Formats: sequence, structure tokens, C-alpha cells
Amino acid sequence: MDKTIDKTEKKRELTVFVFLAGVLFPILSVLVVSGYGFLVWIYQMFAGPPGPS
Repeated sequence: MDKTIDKTEKKRELTVFVFLAGVLFPILSVLVVSGYGFLVWIYQMFAGPPGPS
């Protein structure tokens, strides 16, 4: 009985890992980078572009 539980648990762990590494983290990284770019864009709309004044 322990072997079937171990097999089921290992399969679930692998599924969760693939979901995290292959789906969730890439989506979160794209959202973080694009969110930062959006914030910089909004800031530059009010403060002006960087460079000498």
C-alpha cells in the first residue's frame, strides 16, 4: 500500500513542479518585467525622459 501512495505522491509532485517551472514562474516573470516597464513609462510621462536637462 505504501508503494501506491509513494507513486501517487511522486506523480503529484512532478505535476506540481512542471506547473511551477513551466507555467507559473514564466508567466510571473513576464508580468513583473512588463509591470516594471509600465511603471517606468508612466513615470517618464510626468518626469520627462532621462538625460541632461
